[in-house]
Amino acid sequence: MFESPFLIGFALAYVFGLFAVAWLGDRMAWRRSGSGRPLIYALSISVYCTSWTFFGSVGLATTTGYDFLPVYLGPILLFVFGAPLINRIIDLSKRQNLTSAADFMAARYGKSQAVAATVTIVMVIGTLPYIALQLKAIAVAVATLLGEHALLPKDLPLRGVDEAIVITLILAAFAILFGTRHADATEHQDGLMLAIAVEGLVKLAAFLAVGAFVVWWMYSGPAQFWELAANDPRVQAVFQTTPSGGKWLTVTFLSLVCVLLLPRQFHVTVVENNSPAEVRRARWLFPLYLVLINLFVLPIAIAGLMLPPGVASDPDFYVLALPLSAEAATISMIAFIGGLSAATAMVIVEAVALSIMVSNGLVLPLLLRREIDSGEGSSGDLTGLVLAVRRGAILVILLL
Repeated sequence: MFESPFLIGFALAYVFGLFAVAWLGDRMAWRRSGSGRPLIYALSISVYCTSWTFFGSVGLATTTGYDFLPVYLGPILLFVFGAPLINRIIDLSKRQNLTSAADFMAARYGKSQAVAATVTIVMVIGTLPYIALQLKAIAVAVATLLGEHALLPKDLPLRGVDEAIVITLILAAFAILFGTRHADATEHQDGLMLAIAVEGLVKLAAFLAVGAFVVWWMYSGPAQFWELAANDPRVQAVFQTTPSGGKWLTVTFLSLVCVLLLPRQFHVTVVENNSPAEVRRARWLFPLYLVLINLFVLPIAIAGLMLPPGVASDPDFYVLALPLSAEAATISMIAFIGGLSAATAMVIVEAVALSIMVSNGLVLPLLLRREIDSGEGSSGDLTGLVLAVRRGAILVILLL
């Protein structure tokens, strides 16, 4: 359906468009006046919704029914009922100049450097597979649209380029340019946050578009869709299972914690916060966002289950497989861009947040300790060193 140069060029053009948005965001009037900042703040928290949300929620729904819901129930409960806790964490972080989840944990134990280093190592190791999942999602989405994935078999010549490596290097450049502009990590990255907010809107609009296409175009409306679903034995087999109460409670609690303590979430929610007004806006807008982006998870999952055998083999990519099966090129591209937005937003913010943790929790303390032990003392202005460490950490983490 798509040619390699067109698809790769389209993806690169989208990413470079984000460069332009971030560049303009650093210069727009709202940065100085504060107008519009609460909206951007609330939308930037949607970085919680990664490619797993865009693709994986549907895949999980096709095998476990409603078990994808606790992943979003926890954050909704926290923001609706736990705003005082969020404000308390932000207030503590601002007063103590904390710039990462590792700093926050260490501050609760007397600003222990050992705690900060331990948390940093655990979070880097634990997050690497999740970053890899985003990059894999981009690569598989590209291969799917090119016909090289099992969703749509087709013979194509070798391109001689690894899209995942190219995208990784471009995202590293983006994170370095717009996430490491200041040595002081408490400085707000306004352009970066605007770009992430825009990506939040893009992935939401894309998922709603795919869902609406499935229900109203492929099945002529909700009435016909649900009638067919009610009579399909494959659908009934999945959605007649009883949800596990223990699993729901566990995942709800974990997601409630993760929406604040994942490196990227702490960065956008705490470090990038400017005022209590932003939390008040996010208190209702972010839960609404989570409801909307999950609105069509079940219809897409059910429609995927009702596909003829052999049309699609990977439920995680039903979002792409359904418009491809209907030969809807425009909707397929919209789905691809939505998945690309979800993945790139996570990778960029996670890389920036982890680089701050690696810099403050591991590398700089070791360098300063070595200088002190050697009797050389502090070398003065460390701005250049701090920025170099963070930029190097971003590149290393994404390449890993």
